[in-house]
Amino acid sequence: MDFVQAPPRFQFTHFSADACYCSRRSKYRTRRACEICSSRLEIAKAIGTIPRMPKSLLHVMSVALCLVGTLLAADLPSKKYLDLAAIKTMVAGAEGEAKQRNVSVTIVIVDENGDLLFLEKGDGIPMNTKEWAQKKARHAALWGGPSKEGGELLKSGNPAALSFPDFFPAQGGLPIKVDGKIVGAIAASGAKSEIDEAIAQAGIDALLKK
Repeated sequence: MDFVQAPPRFQFTHFSADACYCSRRSKYRTRRACEICSSRLEIAKAIGTIPRMPKSLLHVMSVALCLVGTLLAADLPSKKYLDLAAIKTMVAGAEGEAKQRNVSVTIVIVDENGDLLFLEKGDGIPMNTKEWAQKKARHAALWGGPSKEGGELLKSGNPAALSFPDFFPAQGGLPIKVDGKIVGAIAASGAKSEIDEAIAQAGIDALLKK
């Protein structure tokens, strides 16, 4: 039986920094392969000439970056807000005042943007007290003053105030201020207007005296 010799295959070997070697069948190499070899050698030489940064300098740079990040974080303003503990404190104070006056009211607390944080409807009072209490609180938070001022503005002969955004002319909503800045508002609805405001004020007093 005769054996037929298989055609030679391409075989490339090691690439060095000075030259590229091939096997004995180098005649099968193409011109394109040589160009690739030359390109790889040039890249290898270029990488070898790039100086490495000392470890000490890298350490100094990393420490500097950490210090810069700390300084930037220290420059950020700190913002106070009504957390769950503050809300519970105000609710307890308002409920205590309502119980002492023997009235049932709906209590609402909002943040500085007028967004609802807490709502509790009292027993035996109309459902619409939920809407009234929220409107009082939103007025106080967004207008920065007691909702009673809305009623006084209306009584002074300015009916156009009713078209103002988040305006509500009814007593019972108060802004919550900490260090001179508004952090939210609290309102009550369901009793006489002056009693609603007194209940809201009791909630604020409980928070600020904590």
